[in-house]
Formats: sequence, structure tokens, C-alpha cells
Amino acid sequence: MEESIKHLADDTDGMATYEWIVNHSDSCGEEMSYLIDNLKRCDGSGQFLASSARFLNAVDAEKFSRWIPLLVEGVIEKDREHRYLMSLLEALWGEDYMERAETLKETDNNFRRIYKRVYPTRPF
Repeated sequence: MEESIKHLADDTDGMATYEWIVNHSDSCGEEMSYLIDNLKRCDGSGQFLASSARFLNAVDAEKFSRWIPLLVEGVIEKDREHRYLMSLLEALWGEDYMERAETLKETDNNFRRIYKRVYPTRPF
């Protein structure tokens, strides 16, 4: 682990880790496993996991394609009140996600899991 991120082990809510990702997105590739694990450990609500997924997707979805699904999985696990899940739908799958929902549910497990939680009464 790089010396400059060791202090993140003391992060208690995920904000410091999220800020580090934002401030070092151009060079944090090698540390992403640690950063995601750290967010999963300390982000109790999924807020910073969701923010990280949205941010990295906006910065360079292709570059971070390996990591974004792991962040989304963390949000699904942590966001029991569904405060952050809804924001991922449009941010990650586009404004037209509802029009493509059937296809996305068949091809993307994270989309299916979020859709099922956000729209529990819609036919699946």
C-alpha cells in the first residue's frame, strides 16, 4: 500500500477516502482495491460509495470500469433506505435507463438488483 493512503485506515465515515479518490483520480488506479475496501468498511450508509461510483463514471467510465461495479455492489449492500441507489440509475446507465430497463435487467446484475429495490412493485 502506498504510504500516502495509510492514514485512510483511520477514516470513520468514508469522507476522507472519497476526497482522496476525487483528488487523486488521475493516479489512484493501483490503490483502488484498498480504497474500495476501505469505503465498504467505513461508509455505513453507502453515500460515499455512491458518490465515488458516480464521480469515477463521469471522469472516465472506461478507465474505471473494473472498479465501478464493486462500488455499486457496496452501495447495494449499505443503502438500506434507498437514499443513494436511485441516483446511480441515471448517472451510470443514462437518462433513458427506463426505456432500456428490460435489456439492462438481463445483462447487468447490479442494475437488476438496484431496479428491484427501487421499483419493488413494478413487474420484473
